[in-house]
Amino acid sequence: MTESHELLFEGADWDFRQLQRIHDACQEIAHGELGLDTYPNQIEIITAEQMLDAYSSSGMPLFYKHWSFGKRFAHHETFYRKGLMGLAYEIVINSSPCISYLMEENTATMQTLVIAHAAFGHNHFFKNNYLFRQWTDADGILDYLDFAKGYVASCEERYGRLAVEMTLDAAHALMSHGIDRYPGKKNLDLRLEEKRARERREHEQSVFNDLWRTVPTGPAKSTEILNTERRRKLLGLPQENILYFLEKTAPRLQPWQRELLRIVRHIAQYFYPQSQTKVMNEGTATYVHYRIMNRLHQQGRLSDGNFLEFLQSHTNVVFQPEFDDQRFSDFNPYALGFAMMQDIERIVTEPDDEDREWFPDIAGAGDVMGVLRQVWANYRDESFISQFLSPRLMRSWRLFHLHDDPEFSEGIQVDAIHDARGYRRIRRELARQYDVGYIDPNIEVMDVDLAGDRRLMLRHVVVKGAQLNETDARRVLQHLADLWTYDVSLVEVDAKDNVLKEYVVSPRSLAVAA
Repeated sequence: MTESHELLFEGADWDFRQLQRIHDACQEIAHGELGLDTYPNQIEIITAEQMLDAYSSSGMPLFYKHWSFGKRFAHHETFYRKGLMGLAYEIVINSSPCISYLMEENTATMQTLVIAHAAFGHNHFFKNNYLFRQWTDADGILDYLDFAKGYVASCEERYGRLAVEMTLDAAHALMSHGIDRYPGKKNLDLRLEEKRARERREHEQSVFNDLWRTVPTGPAKSTEILNTERRRKLLGLPQENILYFLEKTAPRLQPWQRELLRIVRHIAQYFYPQSQTKVMNEGTATYVHYRIMNRLHQQGRLSDGNFLEFLQSHTNVVFQPEFDDQRFSDFNPYALGFAMMQDIERIVTEPDDEDREWFPDIAGAGDVMGVLRQVWANYRDESFISQFLSPRLMRSWRLFHLHDDPEFSEGIQVDAIHDARGYRRIRRELARQYDVGYIDPNIEVMDVDLAGDRRLMLRHVVVKGAQLNETDARRVLQHLADLWTYDVSLVEVDAKDNVLKEYVVSPRSLAVAA
């Protein structure tokens, strides 16, 4: 039954006064009815060109300069102008205040949709999910980006654009290996990091590791050689955060270069939770906008015509091509996340016997938003899927699992069907596709040959035969060797420590500025 409220807008046109009314109406439902907890909102209206610019810098509102961002901008702009790609309706930044960039070309209905989606759905997830609370500093990220932009510009003026560019090139190549995967003793404080950076620059502190005094300088000197265990302990080995290891230990890097590695490392850490919560984050935002838009229509604040426009866009967003469709490439995170959120709502309100067996803690609980808020706060994609993907949803999506074994001569084997064992196998295998411990290469710094040629030794443990691409591996190791300034070796081993492949790369003589 439609409630009696004044329409928020009529037709497709909007102005800033109407945007404020739209925001306030969405906030009333999000906070008052759904119980969401969000950062303050900051909404910005941008053009298509500004959206392309945001694409080039990973959606950040300000960033330091680097040639790769211009390359991305040119690539996206060319495809956009030729009609080969569309633009997002919005981009949202995990910061406090939470910044949502809305396209000026959006209709009033689409502005309402993206405000509900980004300013309240994503916003709530950013503020409450444990990974974002653990690894990001929403209050300090904007100030830190401003500091990073200014610091890179000052380095270019003082040390030359080419030297800075080469250091950033190497840091960007190693960005995915500049992440702490396990929480430390304290949370990241980017304002404190900025203060420390300024103090380091002002006092020009020496950052050479004292351990390098033990390195032999030639046959004429006799230096005590540390035993392997003691050496590895002093160097903090093994170490999976390669950028951190280089920042603290690389023997010839200048202080400003170490600061650049630190900046790239902090930015990589900022994006770390997003890579683990794509399904949950988009599923949360899609579920929230669906609930808010339906409620606005029930209240009479959206006309039937505007609501139909919303439903068409929403349907496109959650469309999932089937496996034999030419458009299929992977699971649509919007579709999978939204379907699982709706399925949890069903389990909480109208469970059947199967639901009570599989989900005894939430089946029939009655408080939909209470359960969902707990789920949104305490899970990531891998654990979310492994805990809450139901047999009914697997049947609805007609999910199955294929086992492609080279030793199986009769073709590809279907090894999980719709029975109790098959459901668990499908759920486990799908969850594994979102497990960073499974999909990201496990590469660690293992040792340094201090008594010899100072070679840096790394190891990659291969999971299920997934070895590194040789061309990409050599390119990234080249950047690593340039920063280390001595040879770098990488050994790929299987679970039984059998060596599968070894790479050795030497530094380029002019890659690092003095």
